[in-house]
Amino acid sequence: MVDARIYSIIMENIETIQECVVDNKIALVTIAIIIVALWGIRKYIKGAMYTGNRRIDGKTVIITGGNTGIGKETAIDLAKRGAKVIIACRDMTRANAAADDITRISGSKEIYVRQLDLASLKSVRTFAENIKKTEKRIDILLNNAGVMACPYGKTVDGFEMQFGVNHLGHFLLTNLLLDLMKKSAPSRIINVSSFAHVFTGPLDFDDIAKREKSYSESRAYSQSKLCNILFTKQLASRLTGTGVTTYSLHPGSINTELARHMRVKVKFIMEALYFIITFFIKTPYEGAQTNIYCAVEESLDNETGKYYSDCAETTPTKTALDDGAAKKLWELSEKLVEL
Repeated sequence: MVDARIYSIIMENIETIQECVVDNKIALVTIAIIIVALWGIRKYIKGAMYTGNRRIDGKTVIITGGNTGIGKETAIDLAKRGAKVIIACRDMTRANAAADDITRISGSKEIYVRQLDLASLKSVRTFAENIKKTEKRIDILLNNAGVMACPYGKTVDGFEMQFGVNHLGHFLLTNLLLDLMKKSAPSRIINVSSFAHVFTGPLDFDDIAKREKSYSESRAYSQSKLCNILFTKQLASRLTGTGVTTYSLHPGSINTELARHMRVKVKFIMEALYFIITFFIKTPYEGAQTNIYCAVEESLDNETGKYYSDCAETTPTKTALDDGAAKKLWELSEKLVEL
């Protein structure tokens, strides 16, 4: 009797049921399309994953800012490949904690911490002198540390903070270690730049060092990243025939501490849309892939002075290819750091 009643109800509402089935199929297909589209977008954002298995046993690597973000992920990878890794950081408490993590994850016992404050030229010189006293070789120098879109401030030596840390500190550090790197050749210098360099025009050489006439957080950051590429380009030409090669790169938009000043400005939006935002940017592991590629990829052994993104060579903006600007920046930087 019950079955008959159920059958009767079904037959009386068969058209409605059929419509629901059709609607559900459409909904399921729509959901499936959205999922596939989102997966494709996420895969594109994730970028290329470096799959090279080159070992670098016996090599010595220095990574500035190696205690967090893509610097830390790069340190883990290179340690797994057999390198002795020195992470150069301002905050020694955080650096030592990071070194413990890198040791645990990589299984390497060759992880070392050295203090370096890129906002102080004295600290840079002290770091370089200590390295030259304790290390017989430097095979890879990864100039990775940086600040992004911070409020106006000055370094210990009076330079605008982003220009001082992102460019001048690394400029001086690299030059002070060049002799040791030449002795260790073939060796590599890698400067972490950013796609943000496209959002600015030519460098304002009259005001770039202190920016006391006007200050835009984003423009100052973009120009400091443009400096990274121009520095790489000029460095390559000056190191011709030495066996030391140079590379600059864009790691991608990454969920790291680098954007902490931007988070403060849009704190509510960032918190409300956190999961959506993080879906559309790289993780530190994903962002570290081009660092690793430029550090160990065999096909780059004879390449120098070029710009990379997603584990492939790419072309920076026209302003970043200006040889005259690269030379002028070098001469200005030499004067500012008193080389």
